[in-house]
Amino acid sequence: MSGNSKIIIKDVNLHFGKQHVLKNVTANIPEKQITVILGPSGCGKTTLLKTMNRLTDLYPNVKIKGSIHIGDDDVLNTKKDITEIRRHMGLLSQRPYPLPMNIFNNVAYGLRISGRKSKKYLKPRVQHYLQMANLWEEVKDRLTDPASSLSIGQQQRLCLARGLSVDPDIILADEPTSALDPLSSEVIENKFIELKSQYTIVMVTHSLQQARRIADYVIFMYLGEIVEQGPAEEFFNNPKQELTKKYIKGLFN
Repeated sequence: MSGNSKIIIKDVNLHFGKQHVLKNVTANIPEKQITVILGPSGCGKTTLLKTMNRLTDLYPNVKIKGSIHIGDDDVLNTKKDITEIRRHMGLLSQRPYPLPMNIFNNVAYGLRISGRKSKKYLKPRVQHYLQMANLWEEVKDRLTDPASSLSIGQQQRLCLARGLSVDPDIILADEPTSALDPLSSEVIENKFIELKSQYTIVMVTHSLQQARRIADYVIFMYLGEIVEQGPAEEFFNNPKQELTKKYIKGLFN
């Protein structure tokens, strides 16, 4: 594996039926940094994110070629169980999807499916992950309440706690703040900045302002292709491609 790259994507082409969605995508995603996949709606950002944990397998008529190396594994061409691959990646969606159970069991679920079931073990670990997600103080007296009783911002942090509970190496986040109010969004952004010392974070957004605030590395996509990628400071202050310059100036979105 080259340098400090956590994920190496090479020559990925993906078709949904006759639609060519990802076109010769090649990128190196650095370890323990926040990589933002940026670009206008419909450019392939979410599809690229979903190829990393094989969620694209759930769609009909998908054809995919190329390689995505995480460690020694090429996740697109592996004989490993896909569930095992996904266990190494926490996922945050645009809208939070708490499980239809109470707050405590939402976090304990991830621990139980990996074989850690004793109550003596679960209680301190659930508290640990809720603290990691900046949620413990808000829910410690209502752990038996349904997760659906939380605000949407709290639900997103609960989903983050659940994702962290399976001990992933990577956090994949698909516009995780797009449904949240500004204060809840700020909490998630600050939490990502804090967590990057322990995890590799890959986040999709169409918000230039958000990318400027939190990105260490940027991948800019347009019409299924990567136009430009590089360290965030270089990307925003010295873009090389004309299309990138226009996007940063807000000439299209």
